[in-house]
Amino acid sequence: MKCISVYTKNFEVFSDIYPQIIESPPEDNEEVIVEGITVSGSGDVPEQYIERMRVKPEVVVMKEKKRGITILQHGSVFEICMPVAGEELGSLNEA
Repeated sequence: MKCISVYTKNFEVFSDIYPQIIESPPEDNEEVIVEGITVSGSGDVPEQYIERMRVKPEVVVMKEKKRGITILQHGSVFEICMPVAGEELGSLNEA
């Protein structure tokens, strides 16, 4: 899954810029500023990372089921984990 880090702890600000980030995500290792907030392409993360983070009490987990996106919020960062093209089928076949 591709991971995008959004450096804010303000959920309202994150919610406001989320559609822009999804519409035009940064490339891996690319850092952009969206409405004053730093957003960076963090590359690929394994499914196990999401599962490990999900069980931590300090991590809030949100899902956008329609697009298969998982959002992890911890500290002052939101991590948007989204499937790479073709990955949805691979994940379903492994389950």
